[in-house]
Formats: sequence, C-alpha cells, structure tokens
Amino acid sequence: MRLRKKAWIKDAIMELKDEYVILENIDSHKGSWSRFFPGKKIALEIGCGKGAFINGMAELNKDKAYIGVETQQDVAYYAAKKAKEAGNGNALIICGNAAYLEDWFAPGEIKEIYLNFSDPWPKARHERRRLTHRSFLEIYKNLLGAGGHLRFKTDNRALFDFSIEEFKACGLEIIALSYDLHHSEHPNRVMTEYEMKFSALGNPICFCEAVF
Repeated sequence: MRLRKKAWIKDAIMELKDEYVILENIDSHKGSWSRFFPGKKIALEIGCGKGAFINGMAELNKDKAYIGVETQQDVAYYAAKKAKEAGNGNALIICGNAAYLEDWFAPGEIKEIYLNFSDPWPKARHERRRLTHRSFLEIYKNLLGAGGHLRFKTDNRALFDFSIEEFKACGLEIIALSYDLHHSEHPNRVMTEYEMKFSALGNPICFCEAVF
C-alpha cells in the first residue's frame, strides 16, 4: 500500500509511540511482549496496512492480543491511530521490516499468524520475497511452535496456488481451504481494506488455514 508521504505524520505518530506503535529498539521486547498484554495469547498480522483487520479482530476478541507489522510509517500511523480511537488496548503496531521477526520475538511467543493480501511478487526470480515462501515458513514455525496456526487470504490465485504448495512442502497441515471465501462455510467476520475493495469488484477471495 503506497501513500504519498505526509510530513506531519512524523510528529503525529510520536503521540502514539510505545503505547500503540513501536518505532525503534523493537528487539528489546523479545521474549517480553506479554507485558503489554498480561494473560493474553498473541496473534501477529504481517503487513497490517491501515489496520482495519487487526483492530476489527482486537475489538471482537478482547481475550487475545494482536500485533500488526507494517513497514511504512505513513501507513502504520493510521493503524495505530485506529487502535487508540477504538480504545483497543489489546492492539499494537510495529513499524519495521518483517524480515527481522526472529530478532523481535522469542520461539513460541506468537500463537497465530495472519497473512492478508501480501505482495504477490509475481516474477519467478522474486519468489523468495513472498511471505509464504518456505524460507518465511521456517521463521513462522520457529515463532509459533507446534500447533501454531497460520491463516492466509488473497485474491491472487497464482500466489495462492504457490503458497499451498509451499505449505505442503514444509509439512503444514491444511485444515481449511476455500477458493471463494465469501461464499463458503468458513467464518470471516473481519475484512481487510484490500478485501473490501477486491470483493466489491467481484474478485473471489482465497483462504487457507494451516497448522504447524
């Protein structure tokens, strides 16, 4: 999600710093994220955009905590702002590159991971950049531990097919799968910004839930 940079966000995001958004020294919280959310299991959304999904989930599930990762500060600001306005004390945004997840989280610290409408990186030479590539799956396996859940949504059928094969190659157990989520029996109580846009255009949404 590319936005024209707004100079005022650099100052505005500082008002949300450390309570709703983490901007620096992210690795200093490794192994101790539970202090933000005492007694709650933590779910992670990688690429949370403006935060519609993560904040929707946080409002519906007060017994869980949700951390969103977003690389662009101009986008992360809106996700954190939504959390503050909704009073979601169980939602937190990390502004950083997901390539460093293992520097930020201890093994088993995360219980669920959501990948929603990730960049498809369509060229074959870029497949290692896809968040469902087996190199990333190994990272998720380490973070989640045995029994951890990975949930994936996309409107890109080529990416979805690639991802399913990667899941199988890495030994994940697929427990739910649909090539048209909105016309399936699978629950989908919260949509992302992209999901709203693409489904309004009539694009079928692919969904998979897998367990490590």
